Formats: sequence, structure tokens, C-alpha cells
Amino acid sequence: MSAAEMTVNERLAARGLFEDWERAVRGEDRATMTLLLRRIGIPNAPRVADVVLADPAFYGFDPV
Repeated sequence: MSAAEMTVNERLAARGLFEDWERAVRGEDRATMTLLLRRIGIPNAPRVADVVLADPAFYGFDPV
């Protein structure tokens, strides 16, 4: 499967970055989220980070 066919979570897991991603989202660390998204080749990484942070529960992150 090519990277283009993978979800963000699949790309993060394939690169061993999924736990870092979860930590960044839970900590509302936009800078780290953006860096991780760029490392896995996500276009417009800052916008994607903003979308996830706007509604983390929608993406499976339970409210604390």
C-alpha cells in the first residue's frame, strides 16, 4: 500500500510516530502536531492540525 492510500493514523503508525501524535493532540501541541504531519507528507499540515484541535472528540480523543 502506498502512502497516498494510507490514512493519517496508518502513516503515523508506519513511521512509529503514533504515540507522539496522541501525546501532541492531548497536549494541544499544535507545533508538534504540524511537525509530525509534515514528516509523514501531509499537505497543509498546519490546517490539518487546526481541524483536529477544533474537535478532538470527533477524531477519537476523549475530553479530559
